[in-house]
Amino acid sequence: MKRRLPDSYYNPVSYAGTVIALVAIFMFIFLYVLASLSRIDRAYEGIVIFMATPVFIVFGLALIPIGMFFTARKRKRAGVERLHHIVVDLNKPSNRRALLIFSVGTLVFLFLSALGSYKAYHFTESVLFCGTLCHKVMNPEYTAYQTSPHARVTCAECHVGPGASWYVKSKLSGLYQVYATLANVYPRPIPTPVTSLRPARETCEQCHWPQKVYGKQQRLEIHYLPDEANTPWNIEMLLNTGAGNQALGFETGIHWHINRDVRIEYFHTDEKRLDIARVILTNVQTGEKTVFDSTAQKVGEADLEKYPPRFMDCIDCHNCPSHIYRSPLDFVNQAITEGKIDTALPFIKKTAVEACLEDYASPEAAREGVAAKIRGFYAEKYPQLARAQAGPIEKSINGTIEAFSRNIFPVMKARWSAYPNHIGHLNSPGCFRCHDNQHVSASGRVIRKNCTLCHEIYGQGSPDAMAYGTGDKSLEFKHPVDIGEAWKEMACADCHSSPPIDF
Repeated sequence: MKRRLPDSYYNPVSYAGTVIALVAIFMFIFLYVLASLSRIDRAYEGIVIFMATPVFIVFGLALIPIGMFFTARKRKRAGVERLHHIVVDLNKPSNRRALLIFSVGTLVFLFLSALGSYKAYHFTESVLFCGTLCHKVMNPEYTAYQTSPHARVTCAECHVGPGASWYVKSKLSGLYQVYATLANVYPRPIPTPVTSLRPARETCEQCHWPQKVYGKQQRLEIHYLPDEANTPWNIEMLLNTGAGNQALGFETGIHWHINRDVRIEYFHTDEKRLDIARVILTNVQTGEKTVFDSTAQKVGEADLEKYPPRFMDCIDCHNCPSHIYRSPLDFVNQAITEGKIDTALPFIKKTAVEACLEDYASPEAAREGVAAKIRGFYAEKYPQLARAQAGPIEKSINGTIEAFSRNIFPVMKARWSAYPNHIGHLNSPGCFRCHDNQHVSASGRVIRKNCTLCHEIYGQGSPDAMAYGTGDKSLEFKHPVDIGEAWKEMACADCHSSPPIDF
């Protein structure tokens, strides 16, 4: 049989390379067509198609010239043929066939390479890749993300942002994360804040227009007391997101902190950015600086040099914009409002919260523990009700477990206490990190701890006995459980964080 390719091609290594490349190309096309027709996205399917298969194609193609090289060298050493320069003579049919095969093969390879690279790029930027590939590690973040305000924003839009430079940086930093996952040396929980993130003003402000001014926003907080009747307790308030009149811009309100006419820097003395030793306010227009030093923690100038100042941006308050881990107080309240926990059961709010506060070793142990805690309470305290109301009890158990599974992750130790949300001040110091009446300037100016700076309460109480403010006068906050004036003297998180946590 007449050979149509160079003699050096006919060797086991080149044969193997050809078979591997052809099979890999066929598998790439076949799997790509199947994936395009399927309506279900799968993380490992994408890895095989766009990351694993191209490796085998390149590997197979590389084997062909390697086999030819060693075969030609072997033949030369044996004196079968002498080394000569490559001569392309298109008058010879064999040369024309070789050139045609090479040209078509190159075009197909370049097309598949471009398609694979494009798809691989988008696949590695997808939520599916980030959230489900390393399921055990990223399960808490992925679960919390799906019910967050940013559930339709891809991970890369916040964690990477536009541009090639940060894409490369993110992939390089991801190399250690891959190693840590494979070697099982990653910390539990994943430490925050993440210091390698791109500045928020380069990512958040791609969607959130910083010049857009918002006025006051209405908010309704629905709570349930830990009493026998699970009494509802509502708080209706106006959040002072911006000034009362939008024409006033950022002159007052919560978003004053992003006013382009001011610059806020702070020195934190801990990794969590909770202990603020100094705040520097700069008037961008005049250049005037006001330095507020904490009277609670006295840090000398020499010590402050150890802590580089941080420029305040969105993430300092909105530190959990997409991965929100609610406390048992919050998610049990929400489950009750959603109708998943039956408030006709006495003390169900208190019992459900206490069951969720236990430290469980695994999700399975959590499900069993929560169910046993709630069933045991009614079997002991209300035996007749436990028999008569078995259906509502089981419904409430399932509702509690569902809420628990969306907010607390025993394996990764991810929970509200590990990732405190700085919006507000209930479960973390939040606003009170600076607004504590203890940051004072040399002239005596104080960063005030004043509730009405951020919100105004115009209604509070149980639904059948609501108290309402009159006119533009805000109500003074009333603690649902009588604790005297203690709520004025301490931060909310002193009781509502974990540990301890109080109702």
